Amino acid sequence: MSGKIDQRKDHALAPRLRLSLRQLEVFVATARAGSTRAAADRVARSQSAASAALAELEGTLGVQLFDRIGRRLALNENGRALLPKAAALLDRALELERLLTPERPVPLHLAASLTIGEYLLPALLARWKLAHPAQPVQLMIGNTREVIEAVAGLDADVGFIEGTQTHPRLAVRPWLTDELVVVAAPEHPLVGRPVALRELRAASWALREPGSGTREAAELWLLERVGSLNIEFELSSPEAIKRLVAAGAALGCLAREVVAQELAQGTLVELRTSLPRALRRLSIVLHRDKHVGRDTAEFIRHCGQLRSAGRGTALLTARRHAARP
Repeated sequence: MSGKIDQRKDHALAPRLRLSLRQLEVFVATARAGSTRAAADRVARSQSAASAALAELEGTLGVQLFDRIGRRLALNENGRALLPKAAALLDRALELERLLTPERPVPLHLAASLTIGEYLLPALLARWKLAHPAQPVQLMIGNTREVIEAVAGLDADVGFIEGTQTHPRLAVRPWLTDELVVVAAPEHPLVGRPVALRELRAASWALREPGSGTREAAELWLLERVGSLNIEFELSSPEAIKRLVAAGAALGCLAREVVAQELAQGTLVELRTSLPRALRRLSIVLHRDKHVGRDTAEFIRHCGQLRSAGRGTALLTARRHAARP
C-alpha cells in the first residue's frame, strides 16, 4: 500500500512540460524572419496559427519575447536569452527524427568569408558530397563581418572567417594559416625590381571593403609599415580586384590562394618588397550556446584535413576526388 502511495507522490511531483516544439519552432522562425507572416511560410503554417503559437508561448512563459515595432517583431532581452536554447532544442529534435528517417538528412547551414567560400571550401564540399550524396548543403558567402552576424544570429551552424573579428556569443577555433601578397599587372612600372616603401605609399591601390577579413589583415600589415595608402578602389569581390589590377589600374593585396592561378599564368605578378611575410589565421566559428549536430561536427572534422594533411596536398586531393565521374 505504501509503495502505491509513493508512486502517486512521485508522479505528482514530476514536472509537466508546458512548452511544445511547435511553439518553439514558430518562435525561432519569427526571430529570424521578423514577422509571424514570414515565419508562417518557413514552418508551413497559416499566419493565424503561427501568431497563436507565439501567443501561447509568451503566455506560458509569462513574458513578452518581442518588441512590437509597427508590423515588425524585434527580439527583446527575454527573446535573445531564449533563442539559442530554443534553436539547440529544435536541432536535437531534428536529429531524433533522423533516427527513424535516415533518408532525410538535416541540411548543413554554412557561412564563409569570400576567400574561404570561393577558393577553399568548394573542393572540400565536392568531396563531402561524394561521401554524403543525400546531404543538402546551404552556403552563404559574405565578408567576415556578415559571417559572424550569420552565426551569432543562428542563421548558420558553422562559419569560416579570416582575421581577428569575433563576437561574445561565438567560440573561435583556429583552422588554417593564410598569406597575403602584393600583386600588380606585368606591365606595371614597379614590377621586376625591389620596390621601396615610399613607392608603395605613392601607388594607387585596390583593396577589399571595410568589414572584410582581407581588408583588416592588409591594413594591419601595410599601414603599420608603409603608412597611409592611396586607396582609389574598394571592392567587395576578389575577382573584381584581380581584373582591375591586371588592367594596370592599381596594386592589389589579396591572399596567395586567391591569386595562385593568375601568378602561375603570368597575368599578375607578385611585387618584390622589403615587407615581412604577412601570415594570418583562418578560423572556424560556432555559437557558444548552440548544439553542434552530428553532421556539423563531422563536416568540421572533414575540413580539418587541410590542417592535418597539409593544405596544398589536401586541396589537390579534394579537387581530384571532385573531378572524378
